[in-house]
Amino acid sequence: MPVVDIDTDELRRLTGHDEKDDDQLKADLFGLGLEFEGETEGGELQFEFAPDRLDRLSVEGVARSLRYQYGDDRGVYIPEVNDSDWTIQVEDSVPEERPYVTGAVVRGVDLDEAALDSLIQLQEKLHATMGRGRAKGAIGIHDLTMLKGERIEENALVGNTQDEPDAPAELTPVGRGGANRSDAPGGETHSDATGPTITYRGVDPEGDTFVPLDSDKELSPAGVLAEHPTGEKYADVVAEYERYPAIYDELGLFSFPPVINGRRTEVSTASRELFVEMTGTDQWTIDRMLAIVCYALDARGATIEEVDVVYDPDAPGDRDGDHLVRPELDTREKTVGHDRIETTLGIELGMDEVQDLFARSGLNAMVKLGEETPEARSASKSDAAKPRSKTYEVEIPPYRVDVLHPSDLVDDVGRAYGFDKLEPKYPDIGTIGGRHERSRLERGVRTALVGMGFEDLLNFHLSSPAENYDRMAVEEGTDVLGGEEAVNVTSAYSEDYTMLRTWALPSLLHVLENNTHRRYPQELSEVGFTAHRDESANTGVSEHQTVAGAIARTDATYEDIKGRLQALATEFDVSLETPATEHPSFIDGRVADVVIDGESAGVLGEVHPRLLVERELEVPVSAFEFRLDVLRD
Repeated sequence: MPVVDIDTDELRRLTGHDEKDDDQLKADLFGLGLEFEGETEGGELQFEFAPDRLDRLSVEGVARSLRYQYGDDRGVYIPEVNDSDWTIQVEDSVPEERPYVTGAVVRGVDLDEAALDSLIQLQEKLHATMGRGRAKGAIGIHDLTMLKGERIEENALVGNTQDEPDAPAELTPVGRGGANRSDAPGGETHSDATGPTITYRGVDPEGDTFVPLDSDKELSPAGVLAEHPTGEKYADVVAEYERYPAIYDELGLFSFPPVINGRRTEVSTASRELFVEMTGTDQWTIDRMLAIVCYALDARGATIEEVDVVYDPDAPGDRDGDHLVRPELDTREKTVGHDRIETTLGIELGMDEVQDLFARSGLNAMVKLGEETPEARSASKSDAAKPRSKTYEVEIPPYRVDVLHPSDLVDDVGRAYGFDKLEPKYPDIGTIGGRHERSRLERGVRTALVGMGFEDLLNFHLSSPAENYDRMAVEEGTDVLGGEEAVNVTSAYSEDYTMLRTWALPSLLHVLENNTHRRYPQELSEVGFTAHRDESANTGVSEHQTVAGAIARTDATYEDIKGRLQALATEFDVSLETPATEHPSFIDGRVADVVIDGESAGVLGEVHPRLLVERELEVPVSAFEFRLDVLRD
């Protein structure tokens, strides 16, 4: 768990509550979930907390949370951001292992010793948590007055469609609100920044030299890794790169991310203007890290200024040709039901009270009345008096990277209300442990399938695009079973497991492929987990259990697999229809939709020979797959 050192004098100054002594602050912070761990030799208090609230990795973030808890601040706060002057140009020579960059300019910051120590702590704590030891994201903070940006003509910047007819017809600057700030005629959208520019590019290990921090010797990037203590510590992060990441201004190399900055741009208590740059393997991660740093500096009275990030058309990664406006301080929305809040917390709350508690958590909540509740539909009330379901559309600030699910919103309401105010209650009835309804259904389906002769499998939930899509002749993003958009693992351990599978049938065929040395017939089944991208879901991901079965034998036919499926439908007292359909994994004319109780839920048929030949399967295979939930009463 992260442990943060807090200067209580700074905390009192930033919250505006000088009357609070250390014991009162400890109690207030405990209410926010920060546990006191001890004191440093310098008298600072140390607090441990769950690593999800990364905005509290500095005294500024902790003070912000306390001001909301005290009721001094309310609702979502977005710092004012001035227009862009500086530009980061991303060249195509950037290492493909670390293709992304973001940044911001900070002006008018007052960095005394306490503020500088807090900024350094925030930087290192973000490196250790969200940055995954600098491997996923790394922060560089520079004295802006020591930078000399190149002046580049507007037409020379990437994104200009006038002189590059092959460039994309529209390059939308994405930043606050995603607005296109270009006034170019004819709908052309390119960077309108003609101010100072720095460049993010790749450099040969023994290429250009610079003087790193805590050194007075010119070193190449390879020299830093071999001779500098910080370089030796983080050498493993870039050890496999053919070219190293480097950031240049007009005077030359001044930053070697993610290892060390140059001495020329070192930040001190005399610095009043800063340039913040972050590089990494994922644009979303470094943008969120930047938002947290910008909020911390804004709390010190600084002014935030945008930076244009312009990617070359041939830049590595998936941002090639893009023009981004950073920092990205857009809010987002999640929904949570009023009933869920009351049920989870075990208390009754008015809608106004819930909105107030959200405001004291730094969030904005708008009430949305939905459909009539089941109780209302059965009650003999006038339409005007019937209760309706209540949902809150909650606006979330950019520094709250922890809010992923409605449960996170319920937790915020509970903390603002005060978990210590909740009264423990005995359950109305005595209960003993038992299987969940879904677990009972899964067990029942497995038992039925085993009774039909299938071998029950438990396969990995992780897969790869090759197995999930390519080898099944399915294109991602199509409306056939298995063609849904994948949930990808951004830092996968192996190229064989880079995504959550969208269906289970590829897993069954993979087992058959590995079992060609076994005797036939082979009859396999699985009741397992699948997931796919779904923007309408609160988490952005839809998850469900699926039922899949496959028969591999010399005479396996469509009729055989349909017979097994019909037996399963009869076992669970549901109706089964199988209208003809098309699916690229199956033989045309020998494939059908699985429609259970009138709901389309899957597919069944004879697997196409080209899939079998690729897997060196010498017997026909017929198979089915459908969603488990359609078997519920």
